[in-house]
Order: sequence, then structure tokens, then C-alpha cells
Amino acid sequence: MDNLVRILLPNVSEVLDEFYLSIIQTLQMVFISGLISFVLSLIIGIVLVVTKKNGLLERPIVFNLFDKVINLFRSIPFIILIAALIPITRLISGTAVGVQGTLFPLVVGITPFFSRQIESALSEVDEGLVESGTAMGLSPVQIIFSIYLKEGIASIVRVSTITMISLIGLTAIVGVVGGGGIGDFAIRYGYQMNQLDATYLSIIVLLIFVSIVQVLGTFLANKHTH
Repeated sequence: MDNLVRILLPNVSEVLDEFYLSIIQTLQMVFISGLISFVLSLIIGIVLVVTKKNGLLERPIVFNLFDKVINLFRSIPFIILIAALIPITRLISGTAVGVQGTLFPLVVGITPFFSRQIESALSEVDEGLVESGTAMGLSPVQIIFSIYLKEGIASIVRVSTITMISLIGLTAIVGVVGGGGIGDFAIRYGYQMNQLDATYLSIIVLLIFVSIVQVLGTFLANKHTH
């Protein structure tokens, strides 16, 4: 087996420990930043849906504030956003490199996109159900949990799948600035040292990650579709 690896991946076989570490780092970045951004985006998405015009708790000022901030951050290319956030990242994380230094920019970079996706998913909930809940005397909090979140779970799973796939792509981008993970491995060995086997193997690993997320997301979405 070792001989086969050396034949197929002559360069990677010399740095297998670093390659395995890069996989672990990518999983850490996706899981931790994905979990944090999911919680933040769910809150922001709910706020956008209930405070919009004719919403459950119509608040034009609140809606416009969140709407404009999201549009602002979505308009900034992620690679530029990373550089702009370096001082804040160092203040919060103590460093701007490695897994620890990438979590904050990843959360800031993916949350605006994720929030829009959650807003879209919740907006698909039948307004007739919301009106029925209001007529039954349910409080806004009860309507949010028992109608918006319960009825929108399949759509939330679908948009979460899309977002996680985008997040995997962002974890590769942070490798350009020494963020660790598969992207960093591909840049250092595949690009800078022109080792094609490192580049191709990095692509294959990322494709496997994306495929797993897509399969799981599709399964969960279909399971909760009714």
C-alpha cells in the first residue's frame, strides 16, 4: 500500500502528516464556523422575515438596518474581506493565521449569504398558516417556532446544504493567506512547489467533502418534506 501511494503520489507521500492535518483543519473550520453562522443566520433570517412589510412584527427600521448591512458585506469579495478584518481578527482570536485566525472571517463572510438563504426558506412558508396561528391566539414566538421553523425545516435544510458547500469553498480560499486546511496545502505544495499530485489530491478531497454534504442534505430535506 505504501509503495502504491509513493508511485501514484510521489510528492504527497513525503508530507502525508501535513496532508492529514490539512484535512482535519478543513473539517474544524467547516464545522465550527458553520455551526456559529447557522445560529446567527437563523436569528437574522427570522428577524428579516417577521419585521418586513406586512410581516408578523412589522418594523421597517429594523428590517432596513439588517437588510443594508447584509447587502454591504455580501458585496465585498471574500479575499478582500479577510484582509480588512485582520486587525479585528487578531483582537478577537489573538492571531490572523491558522484555524484559530480563520474562524472569525469565515463566520463574517458566510453569515450574510446564509441569512439571505434562511430568509428565503422561511418566506416560502404558507402565509395562511401564519394567519391561522394569529387567529388562534398564538404569540409571535409560538408562531415562529411552531409554524415558521417547523414548516420551513425542509427548505432550511436545502439552503443549509448550499451554504455548507459554499463554506467549504471559502475554507480553501483562506489557505491563500495562511489559514491552514486543504487550501493552504494546495497553495504551498501544489502551486508554489508545482507538485501536481498535491493539487489533484486536494481537489479530490474537496469534491468528496462536497459530495458528502450534498448527499446528506438531500436525504434530510427529502425526509422532512411533506
